[in-house]
Amino acid sequence: MSINGKAYIVGAFEHPTRKAEDKSIPQLHAECARGALEDAGLTFDDIDGYFCAGDAPGLGPLSMADYMGLRKLRHFDSTECGGSAPIVHVGHAAEAIAMGKCDIALVTLSGRPRTLAMPRTMPNSIHCPDIPFEGPYGAVTAPVYGLVATRHMHEFGTTREQMAWVKVAASHHAQHNPFAMLPKVVTVEDVLNSPPVASPLNRLDCCVISDGGGAVIVTKPEIARSLKRPKVKILGAAESPKLQNGGDVDITHTGARWSGPRAFAEAKVTQKDIKYVSIYDSFTITVIVTLEDLGFCEKGQGGKFVADGNLISGVGKLPFNTDGGGLCNNHPASRGGMTKIIEAVRQLRGEAHPAVQVKNCDIALAHGTGGFIATRTGGATLIMERE
Repeated sequence: MSINGKAYIVGAFEHPTRKAEDKSIPQLHAECARGALEDAGLTFDDIDGYFCAGDAPGLGPLSMADYMGLRKLRHFDSTECGGSAPIVHVGHAAEAIAMGKCDIALVTLSGRPRTLAMPRTMPNSIHCPDIPFEGPYGAVTAPVYGLVATRHMHEFGTTREQMAWVKVAASHHAQHNPFAMLPKVVTVEDVLNSPPVASPLNRLDCCVISDGGGAVIVTKPEIARSLKRPKVKILGAAESPKLQNGGDVDITHTGARWSGPRAFAEAKVTQKDIKYVSIYDSFTITVIVTLEDLGFCEKGQGGKFVADGNLISGVGKLPFNTDGGGLCNNHPASRGGMTKIIEAVRQLRGEAHPAVQVKNCDIALAHGTGGFIATRTGGATLIMERE
């Protein structure tokens, strides 16, 4: 069964806080849910489907449904795959709606890694089968992505200057976002001269750490057409893991290599039809590798593709992350997939900041990454259309 045209995103909300010292994680989830519902013109009593991931506390959907009073709930999903989870959830919500399992689905994400400090590993990581093999070597996030960048530079001739252009583009967009953590426009030289973190990545190659969250509302077409908000149709969605294969792994690609083609096929569009992309940007190299895997350029040509402002709205051929993305704006709960959906919805509605709004933005793509792209990772791609 295809979900093309079977569901719509009718509400979206990004929490404005970036450091939530006075709020609990359940409270952030609820405030995000309320914001998305108000945006859609709906209430908590309308929700009969709920989706969340490992960022939700306690028993996930059970604890949060109880906290938010979702009394009419008849379908829930707690699929956990890191930063790609919210995009996976939108696809799963569309599937559930198409099958008649629910009519109005709520997807939430929130967290407080900035206030509470990020743990070195996730709570259940000690039980993961790969930890005994990776843990002794310090396989934490930044060094692992540094390996990806190093390999990409070695294999394809990608340069640090080309990677820096991803940050430069994000900063050009963030300057127009009043909530962005890093609103200052930076240059390639600024990125190259920032303090080293994990060679060849410097501080400005890395995403921010922020509290906050977001939520979206997905409904069946009949309900979407009864509401007063601009309609964003879901054309296609796909998800795919990239596994380690016993050590036979190419660290220069992501799960987008498989999720991208499937999403494009279901949406019945091509890369040339996409006017705007929201790409998970945990690091500058993440964007380059993902754009290659999604087919916007050939493998190994991502560095050249992003250089010289090609990702800047109004300047380049493929505007990306016009809210400033995880590199400059917000990376709530250390899971960037939710904000990628939200900014794509803003673009399709024509509600992005006027300075970065893409002209005639009728088809947009959002892609999320979960885990480490050098080891095991989950990729999720969502393609949407303004109706």
